[in-house]
Amino acid sequence: MKTRSNGHRSRIKIRKLALCHLPLASIFLLLIIHFSLFTLFTGCAKKEDTIKIGVAGPMTGDQAKMGTDLKNGVELAVSEWNEKGGALGKKIELLVEDDQHDPKFAVTVANKLSNSGVAGVIGHWNSSASIPASEVYKDRGYIPMITPASTNPQLTERGFENVFRVCGRDDQQGMIAAEFVVKNLKIKKVAIVHDKTTYGQGLANEFKKAMGNAAEVVYYGVVIQGDKDFRAVLTSIKDKRPELIYFGGIYPEAGLLVKQAKELGIKAPFMSGDGTIDKEFIKIAGKENSEGTYLTFSPDPSNIPTAKAFMDKYHAKYGEHGPYSIYAYDAANILLTGISKAGVVDGKKVSEALHNFAYEGALGAIRFDQKGDVLKAPYIVWITKDGEFKEYWKPGEK
Repeated sequence: MKTRSNGHRSRIKIRKLALCHLPLASIFLLLIIHFSLFTLFTGCAKKEDTIKIGVAGPMTGDQAKMGTDLKNGVELAVSEWNEKGGALGKKIELLVEDDQHDPKFAVTVANKLSNSGVAGVIGHWNSSASIPASEVYKDRGYIPMITPASTNPQLTERGFENVFRVCGRDDQQGMIAAEFVVKNLKIKKVAIVHDKTTYGQGLANEFKKAMGNAAEVVYYGVVIQGDKDFRAVLTSIKDKRPELIYFGGIYPEAGLLVKQAKELGIKAPFMSGDGTIDKEFIKIAGKENSEGTYLTFSPDPSNIPTAKAFMDKYHAKYGEHGPYSIYAYDAANILLTGISKAGVVDGKKVSEALHNFAYEGALGAIRFDQKGDVLKAPYIVWITKDGEFKEYWKPGEK
């Protein structure tokens, strides 16, 4: 024992002598490295004291308005949770990513969020982004993903236990549109156009399928997202003399289609889905041109008693709400409630919890079926009138 103790003291003495003979600059450099490593590791530990939630959608570009609406809704919900102490005793940290409504970017974003250790994701907005991104979240530990707006049926038809949506589906939306066109408007000749995206083409096809033989499709064609001149397509449509033009796509192209159709003298009314019901559509088309456009979407949240608190807070903080702001808000609250009920941030356990409770939110009662779809999705028809969107028709009405 004595010999080992002497040896230990000798080694310490040698180290001290070695340090004494080091140049002052070298000692200073060693101290900087030591301090940097200490800061790095303590910094990492600090970051682990938060629960990270991802938000993904089109934050830039022609659909940035929708991405901003999504982000604001989630941000409001998270701020409320943090004011109450967060979840599982930890503050909630938001990681916002821009997928540019592009499938490839969506996969990159999904990998980035997964690498960042998110406990769940609210997004994406577009079906063409949500579907490929959901593959990543499933493969990276069944990270729960709740989309506020992706309506393509395929999203929840693949049996992924970690994928959910708080909105309806295009087979529901297309059926309501077809019922309205055939039974209420009594249309016999229809032109159908879509933007070749997962959402747009899927919605157009669901509408066409739901109509069956009740109306003749005199034109079926496509436009490309991002293009600005649709006069060639519209000229072909005009020659077919449809009684209605149905569009599967988003408001940037919808607005231009309506505007250019009026310029070409096409008088047939225009109809589209939830991707078009935004004030940006009226701005692009023009107030007069957009008049009389039919759109399918859910009921006005202003008429939902449980939405009042959300509406008041949102308007005070961000101004006017967007179509999917309230959906993003409820989606975030549902995810954080699921994490709290699971007691951990384990993807599988949180996903299991999400399947097993009903949430009373701003939109009312929300519960998921085994696919991850909501049990109730009440689509109605809206109309553009005097530069505003107004509720127009509900299923069962004449």
